[in-house]
Amino acid sequence: MGFNNLSQVKMARHIPTGQLVALKQTNMDECTEEELLQLMNEVLLSRLLRHPNLLTSRLVFSSCCQLWVLTPLMDYGSADTLLRTHFPDGMSESLIAYLLHGVLKALEYLHRMGYVHRGVKASHIMLSGEGRVYLSGLYSVYSMMRDGKRMKAVFDMPHHSPALLPWLSPELLRQDLHGYGVKSDIYSLGIVACELFSGRVPFQDMPPTLMLLQKLRGSHCCLLDVPPFPLGEFGGLKVLRSGVDSGIGESVATGSLSHSATAPPADRPQSPGPKNHSATLHNLVQLCLQQQPERRPSAFELLSHAYFKQVS
Repeated sequence: MGFNNLSQVKMARHIPTGQLVALKQTNMDECTEEELLQLMNEVLLSRLLRHPNLLTSRLVFSSCCQLWVLTPLMDYGSADTLLRTHFPDGMSESLIAYLLHGVLKALEYLHRMGYVHRGVKASHIMLSGEGRVYLSGLYSVYSMMRDGKRMKAVFDMPHHSPALLPWLSPELLRQDLHGYGVKSDIYSLGIVACELFSGRVPFQDMPPTLMLLQKLRGSHCCLLDVPPFPLGEFGGLKVLRSGVDSGIGESVATGSLSHSATAPPADRPQSPGPKNHSATLHNLVQLCLQQQPERRPSAFELLSHAYFKQVS
């Protein structure tokens, strides 16, 4: 399943070339108006954008109410799939460097073309049978161009943001007059680095309001030399797993919540123990997760970071 669980992705054979491809089928009658606009955005961008590390469609057509999108087959699936099936406690640094380097090349191209991705996460990082890294999720891409001019900031909130909250930057979540720009993707890349290294998504089990407060305070919640995120409690505050925003009341502000649940239930997945990490990876994450976007390096600058010397 894909695209808000409205699409079915199947493997097919492209008869003219004999190659195996991925075929995404979406019933447009089941889509809302906003979802149809997202689909249209993805189709249009697939025609406009071309980059070796960007997953775009080869063919798009409709039949009755069905939209069919043909893309190259990603034999190894997404980085999220690899985490769940082969690396439950996180990937090696060499593999992480290889994946992130490919993503950065795609982001550098998108940013240069005047677009912000707004959906950088492990499930949007794809790996082909030839070992090439692709960045997918074009339905989340947003243009920074207005009336032929490039804007320094935009203010649109992604329609699919609830599923992306752990990866979104503080300035995007803040939704104030300053807006956000392409550096928002750099923050998301830092969250992805923690996700790939630990096998856990930072902030994932935190109520949305508390997540926002922690991000605005500059909390990373994914230091690489400590357990990335305690799934039972965080900072003395009880964490709910329902995914429903419980709000922040006076008891949270004064730190007077009950500590009765000091240990997570037995059936709850445990955070892995501390792992050794390189200084260059730690530095990369710190650069990406700086609260002020102007202090984060650009995608072009990050491509020359010392951590990626092992890729070249």
